[in-house]
Amino acid sequence: MTPDYWNHNTAYHPWLLDIAARHRGDVLDVGCGDGLLAHRLASVSRSVTAIDPDPAAIRRAGSRLADRRDVMTLHTGFDAFDPGDRRFDLIIFVASLHHMDLRTSLIKARNMLRATGEIAVVGLSANRSVRDYLWALMCMPFVRAGSWWHRETPDIGVEVSEPQQSLAEIRRTVHTVLPGAMIRRALYYRYLLRWSPRSIDSSA
Repeated sequence: MTPDYWNHNTAYHPWLLDIAARHRGDVLDVGCGDGLLAHRLASVSRSVTAIDPDPAAIRRAGSRLADRRDVMTLHTGFDAFDPGDRRFDLIIFVASLHHMDLRTSLIKARNMLRATGEIAVVGLSANRSVRDYLWALMCMPFVRAGSWWHRETPDIGVEVSEPQQSLAEIRRTVHTVLPGAMIRRALYYRYLLRWSPRSIDSSA
């Protein structure tokens, strides 16, 4: 288990921690990998539930989080995860949503939120349009500089796959399932999505 590291996903941990700190509540980390984010979230949350379908990854997460009684790790995919009557203040997907059916997963996450809760996504999208490729090209110098400056650890030994949907396709689905969601391009070939039930009122 790598104790601490930086890569294109952990670059957005501060953004997620800031959101979690505003809630100080119950967090679901979907696709938790080796548990680094869950460990960080525990310091600003009432509880963290960290799930992952990869048995090797969840074992590493369990080892990292063994001393945190406020964190529960579960070997399960999001589609099979059953929270029962539990509801969450924050549901997070970091580089995991593109492994799942987008619409089904967002609807399920939406239904698992408390009324004041939020969904936050650090996601990957496929380059399909000229705009997509131009954005990636513009980001490249900054990405390389960031990776060099932070001594990037690109491979942490978790399952990866290439995204299949473009950001335009993702936007269309997101806005039908999560009206009023904020979704924008970000550095390191990622997009950021943030939504709460209150976004529906602000978009009306």
